[in-house]
Amino acid sequence: MPRRARPKLAVWKFASCDGCQLTLLDCEDELLAIADRFHIAYFLEASSATVRGPYDLSLVEGSITTPEEVERIHAIRRHSRVLVAMGACATAGGIQALRNFADVAEFKRIVYASPEYIRTLERSLPASAFVPVDYELPGCPPSKEAVLELLTAFLQGRKPRIPQHSVCIDCKRHGITCVMVAEGTPCLGPVTRTGCGALCPRYRRGCYGCFGPMETPNTTSLNTWFTQQLGIQETRLLPLYRSFNAAAPAFAAVALGISAAHVNERSGNELPFASKVERARDDG
Repeated sequence: MPRRARPKLAVWKFASCDGCQLTLLDCEDELLAIADRFHIAYFLEASSATVRGPYDLSLVEGSITTPEEVERIHAIRRHSRVLVAMGACATAGGIQALRNFADVAEFKRIVYASPEYIRTLERSLPASAFVPVDYELPGCPPSKEAVLELLTAFLQGRKPRIPQHSVCIDCKRHGITCVMVAEGTPCLGPVTRTGCGALCPRYRRGCYGCFGPMETPNTTSLNTWFTQQLGIQETRLLPLYRSFNAAAPAFAAVALGISAAHVNERSGNELPFASKVERARDDG
């Protein structure tokens, strides 16, 4: 009996560090099984050999930052039956989305001798800002287990099981002492989606929010704890939310609220924190 044709897999890089692609390569023992079940048609991180589309499954790493990348993500979408955004850059703009809160033209003027030759977008955006995305794998980078679950689900014709609960719940499940309660360490675990196995709290560090906001994050309550229980100045919370997932809507909204607070403090017109977040959401 002839063997059934293997689905064609493509892995694409945009503005990123390649860490998400390396997660796939780090599957090690499972790589042979992946290569046996998929026809790896385009994956330049692994091989210079390429096969033309269309593709059954495309994994996209990186954010969209240039006009050329906008054209390329549209072309990839046209030639892909299923498209998955993989990692914080592809799902939320990544660390490079910090540019979204600054003057990009000024950056170009300072960094480049001939800034007129630099063609870039004003903002670093996720793939979903330009094309429909079928699934998103959060994380900086996503876990090996999440990547394997995605590939397995595709082969089985079902939706991948991507957990939505917070890192905080993982700490409770595994008996990890809360670093925020026990040591007064700022931690984004209560509002960050799981996926890392609570890696940082296991080593007595606060969560950095690598996997982005959970489904319904209560950032207002968490920031009240930061300011009232830990005594952290509200403006010092800004770096917590402007990191790997700075452009994720929930984190971006609270960061904008904090920025607005700083402006109003200097003008003598302070607003309650909840009002700042609501205003930021309305504006954004």
